[in-house]
Amino acid sequence: MFTAVQGSRVPIRMWADPRRVEDAAMRQLRNIADLPWVHGVAVMPDVHLGKGATVGSVIAMRDAVSPSAVGVDIGCGMSAVRTSLRAADLPDDLSGLRSRIESAVPVGFGMHTHPVDVRRVAGTGDWDEFWRGFGDLHEGVQNRRERALAQMGSLGGGNHFIEVCLEQGGADDGRVWLMLHSGSRNIGKELAERHIEIAKGLAHNADLPDRDLAVFVAGTPQMRHYRRDLFWAQEYARRNRAVMVSLVQRALADTVAGTRFDEPISCHHNYVAEETYDGVELLVTRKGAIRAGSGELGIIPGSMGTGSFIVRGLGNTEAFTSASHGAGRRMSRTRARKSFTARDLAEQTAGVECRKDAGVVDEIPAAYKDIDEVIQAQTDLVEVVAHLKQVVCVKG
Repeated sequence: MFTAVQGSRVPIRMWADPRRVEDAAMRQLRNIADLPWVHGVAVMPDVHLGKGATVGSVIAMRDAVSPSAVGVDIGCGMSAVRTSLRAADLPDDLSGLRSRIESAVPVGFGMHTHPVDVRRVAGTGDWDEFWRGFGDLHEGVQNRRERALAQMGSLGGGNHFIEVCLEQGGADDGRVWLMLHSGSRNIGKELAERHIEIAKGLAHNADLPDRDLAVFVAGTPQMRHYRRDLFWAQEYARRNRAVMVSLVQRALADTVAGTRFDEPISCHHNYVAEETYDGVELLVTRKGAIRAGSGELGIIPGSMGTGSFIVRGLGNTEAFTSASHGAGRRMSRTRARKSFTARDLAEQTAGVECRKDAGVVDEIPAAYKDIDEVIQAQTDLVEVVAHLKQVVCVKG
């Protein structure tokens, strides 16, 4: 159940203990709730301070949207697919499988030398029509088309990852899953940054409590252009994950012959959707939150050493049919790098085939909240379908 914190215009519905949320994040949430276009705000249990808006927040607006609240990784989200394999089918030494995945999917700032042949990627189609839409995007990104083509099917860095996981408990104990987390790569960032600057310069945003919450409003050319670019970038992110799923499936099938795959599950967690609540048509921004409509499958990952959950939404409209997008950070990347060493990372990721060097110490499990507590705090939002534990984790 949620705790209501009074905002100046609308209450803030929190599936987190307000006393345990950092002061800066609470100020950020109150600033969001103070916006004149806001219909409601819901806060997930993975809440923490974010750039532009609070991570783990769901912002429902009437006739307005804040590009900073969506953020620069437009359409970032998760995909997961269950395989026919069991733990015993995997090789004893998983380093070879990790190497195959890293060879198939560029990480960090990397991209493919030649664009991936996407004609047989499941769950996608109309590629020619999709790429024709590039010509309608903001003029400032028109020289980025070749880069966007080459990055289709690439991971990125930071908290993006590819994992091989084992299901925990139940009849499917030991079943192998593939899972990955990524978004719209550089093209999403380029589009977002341009629109954020445009929004900050609009007169109706001059007196906002936080410039990062600048909005576009319905009926303006700026809103029309942003929505066009936003929805294209969200589709890029969805297709990017689908391409990577295909590449990782091939890597696993090349390692274990005869592997079969179920239909993938996919969900955005940094995006905007047009939805209706309380009889009002709204633009719902999920900033680090997934849609959890009744019966809808979603993915809530933990950190690189603690496991993840496949969930089914319960359709709770008080949360604007949403749930958390992960465990959520409990300390900044800078603080994590100062607090932990590569040895700490190795200890906390024991049993996982992954990077254990200083370059990814900011992703150490101790920098994140307890995923079990996060799941327990939202039992009225989702029900657990499967609990997964990673055995391979690829990061940029």
